[in-house]
Amino acid sequence: MFQRLLKAARSFEPGALRAGWWACPICSNPFQIRLNADEMGVRCMRCGASPVSQSIVDVIRSECADLRTWTVYEMSSRGALVDWLKSHAGSLVTSEYMPGVAPGKSVHGVRCEDVQRLTFENGSFDLCTSTEVFEHVQDDSAGFAQVRRVLRPGGKFIFTVPLNEAAPTVERVRVHGDQWIHLLEPEYHGDPFTRGNQVLCMRNYGFDIVERLRAAAFSSVRLVRPRHGMMGCARTVVVAVR
Repeated sequence: MFQRLLKAARSFEPGALRAGWWACPICSNPFQIRLNADEMGVRCMRCGASPVSQSIVDVIRSECADLRTWTVYEMSSRGALVDWLKSHAGSLVTSEYMPGVAPGKSVHGVRCEDVQRLTFENGSFDLCTSTEVFEHVQDDSAGFAQVRRVLRPGGKFIFTVPLNEAAPTVERVRVHGDQWIHLLEPEYHGDPFTRGNQVLCMRNYGFDIVERLRAAAFSSVRLVRPRHGMMGCARTVVVAVR
């Protein structure tokens, strides 16, 4: 938890310093702080959770009654969301994408999965979650279809991506075989798992993410806002039902 605050504090901007008051959906702490102008500079002063983690937990709480009876798959192995799910879900499976490692294998206790070809059996989970994953997935339609496959009927896929609700999705990279063609200046995001590697952003999602999920045969898809504005940094959360 301290590491999350320390990471945000490294980019501290005195002019951006603000205090906020709302109950963190993860730990209930009412005191929040803004350390810089970036959304990731907003943190809970107790658990260190960012607005992304707070937003998805807030929506999971409202969408998933009695989570202690649910089987959950989260597409990361660490972070505030994982910590919260460990203490609230009935059972939890986590993973990371590790290039060069066969999906389903574990390295130092961390399971490798590629969302484009998940190794789980059909209908394995009641809930699948992810934060800031699908913008990096080469074939997101395959990934969405795989998530639906491993969900039980009525199961939910609740996740976040950087999302511009006022515009359609913009593809940044086109892939032909082994050739990657950059349609826009390459954009990279930090990888929390490796804490150093930069991961290519394949697309910038827009409002039509709803249609992409419906094309993957999800029965309903909604964009849900958390209850709190979080200093203007609250994230829209996608809720798709199998």
